[in-house]
Amino acid sequence: MHFLIVEDTRDVAEAIERRLEKAGHVSDRAETLENARHFVAMAHHDLVILDINLPDGSGIAFLKALRAAGNRVPVLVLTARLAVNDKIDALDLGADDYMIKPFDLGELEARIRAIIRRRSGEADRTLSVGKLTFDMAARRVLIDGQPCDLTRREQTLLEIFLTNRDRVLDKEDLLLRLFGHDDERNPNAVELYVGRLRRKIEGSGLEIRTLRGLGYQAVTMETGG
Repeated sequence: MHFLIVEDTRDVAEAIERRLEKAGHVSDRAETLENARHFVAMAHHDLVILDINLPDGSGIAFLKALRAAGNRVPVLVLTARLAVNDKIDALDLGADDYMIKPFDLGELEARIRAIIRRRSGEADRTLSVGKLTFDMAARRVLIDGQPCDLTRREQTLLEIFLTNRDRVLDKEDLLLRLFGHDDERNPNAVELYVGRLRRKIEGSGLEIRTLRGLGYQAVTMETGG
């Protein structure tokens, strides 16, 4: 998935980025609100990790502007502030969760998974469609109870489709979520990974449709027996 980390403390931002990268995700990093606004304007993100105290302003003001503009991207707020009112303000303005520094990276990752699950309507850490189950924490895919061997990017692509079922995702959006901004990106790579994933999950109950000129759409199919 594609995350935006808005954090001006470099070692904290880098630690978060490395942790998410190990799970197959890509991240944009912004050290200022100005950079954060640039990234939001340039690309869709699955979640924003937002520090409150930034060199050029308040993360709370950034969150408020996002929601006022109709941007419903999930936001997890990070802060060193302990006041209950700060937490209330963040949640009332549309934050999905709130963590106080210092924090454990494992807990941060678990909270991110919980936010993604809630937004996709799932109750636990396992995403299920037909005969297919995907454990988001263990990064394990089963089809009809049997392990399905997927590469890290194939797992990421499957997670994107599972959490965006029935939505049309264009190729450029998928390219950013898989490779981010920094890698040498080839649009044909999306077709390659979609093709590989289709073959590996065939008969599972999840169909990935190509909508010419629009992109891709994952839908649930009847698997029978």
